[in-house]
Amino acid sequence: DVQLQASGGGLVQTGGSLKLSCVTSGFRFDTYAIAWFRQAPGKEREGVSCIRNKSDGGKHYTDAVKGRFTISRDSAKNTIFLQMNDLKPDDTAVYYCRFGLSWGQGTLVTVSS
Repeated sequence: DVQLQASGGGLVQTGGSLKLSCVTSGFRFDTYAIAWFRQAPGKEREGVSCIRNKSDGGKHYTDAVKGRFTISRDSAKNTIFLQMNDLKPDDTAVYYCRFGLSWGQGTLVTVSS
């Protein structure tokens, strides 16, 4: 079974940083793209960033986080990361990792003003 376990969320002040992790299992990690999504209170879930398979390595970001967030992958740990810097209150959301149709359980990020 495909499993994704996200962690690393928390409460941080505006301008602070957090690093999210998503540990995966059940599929060939290096072969596929994996993505981060987020859902803010009262809003629809939106894509934040994705990273292509290991051989491609391409990375994509939604405009709202470009220059502040960095996605990466560690093949030895079957884990993807989302380094989030210069956080803003608008970044407050539950963050999910996604592979195909499978979602992790989400980790809450709260940015105080």
